[in-house]
Amino acid sequence: MTTTDTHCPYCSLQCGMRLQAPHDGGEAQVLARPDFPVNRGALCGKGQSATAVLGAGVRPTAPLVRDKRGGELREASWTEALDRVAAGLAATAQRHGRESVAVFGGGGLTNEKAYLLGKFARVALRTPNIDYNGRFCMSSAAAAHRFAFGLDRGLPFPLEDIAKADCVILVGGNPAETMPPALRYFRELRSNGGTLIVVDPRRTRTAEQADLHLQPVPGTDLALALGLLHLAVADGRVDQAFVAERTTGFEAARTAAMAHWPERVEGLTGVPVHQLREALRLFADAAGGIVLTARGPEQQSKGTDTVGAWINLCLALGKAGRPGSGYGCLTGQGNGQGGREHGQKADQLPGYRSIEDPAARAHIAHVWEVEADDLPGAGRSAYELLDTLGTEGGARALLLMGSNPVVSAPNAGHITERLRALDFLAVSDLVLSETAHLADVVLPATQWAEETGTLTNLEGRVILRRRALTPPQGVRTDLHVLRELAARLGVDKGFPEEAEEVFEELRRASAGGPADYAGISYRRIRAEEGVFWPCPGEEHPGTPRLFLERFATPDGRARFAPVTHRPAAEEPDHEYPLYLTTGRVLSQYQSGAQTRRVPELNRAAPGPFVELHPQLAARLGVADGEALAVTSRRGRAVAPARVTDTIRPDTVFMPFHWAGAGRANTLTNPALDPVSRMPEFKVCAVRVERVR
Repeated sequence: MTTTDTHCPYCSLQCGMRLQAPHDGGEAQVLARPDFPVNRGALCGKGQSATAVLGAGVRPTAPLVRDKRGGELREASWTEALDRVAAGLAATAQRHGRESVAVFGGGGLTNEKAYLLGKFARVALRTPNIDYNGRFCMSSAAAAHRFAFGLDRGLPFPLEDIAKADCVILVGGNPAETMPPALRYFRELRSNGGTLIVVDPRRTRTAEQADLHLQPVPGTDLALALGLLHLAVADGRVDQAFVAERTTGFEAARTAAMAHWPERVEGLTGVPVHQLREALRLFADAAGGIVLTARGPEQQSKGTDTVGAWINLCLALGKAGRPGSGYGCLTGQGNGQGGREHGQKADQLPGYRSIEDPAARAHIAHVWEVEADDLPGAGRSAYELLDTLGTEGGARALLLMGSNPVVSAPNAGHITERLRALDFLAVSDLVLSETAHLADVVLPATQWAEETGTLTNLEGRVILRRRALTPPQGVRTDLHVLRELAARLGVDKGFPEEAEEVFEELRRASAGGPADYAGISYRRIRAEEGVFWPCPGEEHPGTPRLFLERFATPDGRARFAPVTHRPAAEEPDHEYPLYLTTGRVLSQYQSGAQTRRVPELNRAAPGPFVELHPQLAARLGVADGEALAVTSRRGRAVAPARVTDTIRPDTVFMPFHWAGAGRANTLTNPALDPVSRMPEFKVCAVRVERVR
């Protein structure tokens, strides 16, 4: 039988797997691929069942169009569907101006798709309004990374370095459920004699592995990091030589931290002083130390400052820019890293270039064979784009590719209404998601196993998904869609359909930029099991470990962030007395558009729930499994109670994978970080009541 080495379609690990094509029309088999260094053959249940989503009965296999508003979707030919999309975009632009047309992408799109989607927006549509759901993933970490180090790559070192560190602080992440094959690195860390500290309001499966679990009030991670830096300064543990030789801005950061003495931080965070001192001792005494953040501290209205404060701790203790030490972000989506590097973000051009930089605009314009002055400027960030859909001055027509904001956006009820207010909505996706159900045209797209393309995993390793299966008749690639739409909009050149041809252009576009892929080719990726960027030439070995000699700032020094604690945008009060935090569970992924179609995953995680402490349950008079209503200033969600002592008594938790009555993002707060424009998914004020 034919087998093909490829990669999982889900999280940012991009685990290696081997697909065995069916010989009798059945389902393709997922096999282990022990030679791929990231997961070494291990797969979670989502990866093992990934081919179940590709069946013809699970997805549309012909375009769907709606003849009138409120009418039913019906099957159509590709010619009719593409004509309708092009006409809808063109008519809106003619009637309301180019900025009335927008594009919204996804963090699961390949580098080739992300690159061509950005080019399509700026060359074929000539609109500034393009962003993607990766803005909801790690944009705060990216902003803090760029400020501190001059360069944003999720992990500036390979995953294997986690196991070799002496102490790791993991802030607001739960890889035991979100990326299970990565948990082995934390287990190896401990078996090697290292220490794991987990910071999380919940005692998650990952926190249960920790030597020390700090359980702060949601939204207080910034105060916690500042308190640890205060202790480092007060106890004389600052690495003065490292600070002097390799950093700038320490005095301002030190002054800010000194206002966060241990007793104050205990009052803000709920973390006892003795635990603060123990965490600082463990991290400071370690020869090599790593801080990792995930969505917990990042999805806050002060997420950039919060990540900056944790980076400050690393810098003050000399735990950055050295083997076995550093700061890293556990990227969430499959191509959350590469998706923003090559043009899906409103403010970026390929190669992680700023769209406002004249030299960057000139370089990209040369590659694209257009005039630099014809490239639009920066557009609205993801939530701001969605929030203004269908309004005066907002986008009136939207092409959406590989995203499901009806479930995944904050304040999701409002965003659903904004999508309904559009003059025209086209969706290209693998499945008929909740967002696709609102569309005027749905374009059925191939995915991972049915197409070839590159992605960039959380380590900055560029990998190659290889086509292993023939897609159903009637399904097309997103690259085909972009080529056909561009041609209908009068741009006949520059939109190739073959992924490798797109990647070759991406290499030229990224050359010389911060995310330089110029030396990476499909041939090299196959031969080397992925290549780490930056890789500026074909003779360059790639860069598994960044910053060992200098940081990517103009003077080569890392920069401290002068940050201070501030409360969440919305704190509990008399009317809404509890904190809500949200997250993922083991057997579902993101908005659930794909995983909710897999029977074995649904058996393991059949629906939403509200996790609450026994003290709160007793106060409410609610038993495990009873229906609970959770209400915020934005809406109401109803789901069964799950009573557990693993959560703080002042906090409830809901997973965000489901639509309908239990949609967690009906409740969440769209307050934005002023730098990253990341919404505050991870903390808002709610009240909880029994449903009688």
